[in-house]
Amino acid sequence: MQLQEVVPWGRSLDEYRGMFALSETDLRGRLLSCGDGPASFNAELTAVGKSQRLVSVDPLYVFAGPEIATRVEQTYQTIVLQVKLNHDRYVWSYFKDPDALGTARLNTMKIFLNDYQAGRAAGRYLVAALPELPFNNGEFDLCLCSHLLFLYSAQLSADFHLASMLEMLRVAREVRVFPLLDLDLQRSAHLDPVIAGLRSANFYAEIVDVPYIFQKGGGQMLRVVHNGQRIDEDPQPGKNRG
Repeated sequence: MQLQEVVPWGRSLDEYRGMFALSETDLRGRLLSCGDGPASFNAELTAVGKSQRLVSVDPLYVFAGPEIATRVEQTYQTIVLQVKLNHDRYVWSYFKDPDALGTARLNTMKIFLNDYQAGRAAGRYLVAALPELPFNNGEFDLCLCSHLLFLYSAQLSADFHLASMLEMLRVAREVRVFPLLDLDLQRSAHLDPVIAGLRSANFYAEIVDVPYIFQKGGGQMLRVVHNGQRIDEDPQPGKNRG
């Protein structure tokens, strides 16, 4: 990974709760989050001491905190400008407007950066990338993947998507992926083939409405568990809040 190719853009614990319909039971388990980048999910959840284990993986973590901070400064205004130019592609209820979004993202990434050095030392931020994860079978209860699979359908093949899903299911009892739209706000062309492949591999896969929409039409996640596994607590979709 080249740092100049990275566009850091982190999301908060509250957003993760909504994107993945996370219950208190979910948050107390052994959690793995793939492609977290500069999200504050790990830092915030660690601060309240809920989970038994919490690991975020991303190739971004090969870089030191000051390097990531510099890249945030270099790219932030460009991202906010792009959002302003594409204002009608988003639902402005969770965030009031693009400037409020930008402020929230900067705060989220600041929380991440303040936690990053300690988190790396504790093994909470690990350098890794799908479709290969450095964990044993079944190490986690729940694996999350935010804004990577399906979003970048034009850049990542269907084979990559299925291999990544199978790898996450190797290390976790359950996998949740959000969003299911590509960058053009269309349902990913890989979604149905991936679901078919998962079902053929004896996994139970379902699309679940979640209480978070920012991309228009983007209020759904993919939830996959091992067939025969009891689901003790289904995600309860709430009111879409954007």
